[in-house]
Amino acid sequence: MTRILVAGIGNIFNRDDGFGVEMAARLRARSWPEGVIVADFGIRGIHLAYEMLDGDYALVVLVDACRTGGPPGTLRVIAPEHAEGIGGASLDAHGLDPESVLRLLDTLGGVRPRVLVVGCEPGDLDEGLGLSPPVAAAMSEAVTLVEALVYQEVAAHVSGHTGTGDRALG
Repeated sequence: MTRILVAGIGNIFNRDDGFGVEMAARLRARSWPEGVIVADFGIRGIHLAYEMLDGDYALVVLVDACRTGGPPGTLRVIAPEHAEGIGGASLDAHGLDPESVLRLLDTLGGVRPRVLVVGCEPGDLDEGLGLSPPVAAAMSEAVTLVEALVYQEVAAHVSGHTGTGDRALG
């Protein structure tokens, strides 16, 4: 059985930084194949690292607000090991960046699973609740994107092939 973790991360009290948390809520309401776990990790990076350490996942999809230089609401799939190749993209606006979680996993002696970040360009990271209109408008497309990545991974394990490159959506 292929094990996949979809982890929503972010801070709901900083407007668009709550993108990953809101996505986790939407994704948890959907039906998933056996072995797929959807969870809200919020700002608990240590918990996420330990889950990745203990989970034996083939793929971890981190869903987060990510500054990549596009207009607010722009979605991007990022392989963290390629993050420097996207025009100086910052994978974090709140201190729980995917690279830090992966470094912690390395420090703990864990084996890195394949990791993809589904990032949404934030428009408003000020204190407050609720997503800005452009980020809220990207939610449905983001759900479809995460579903596609998960089902692509499941199919790849059936066929014995994996791999997804960076791509921008907008």
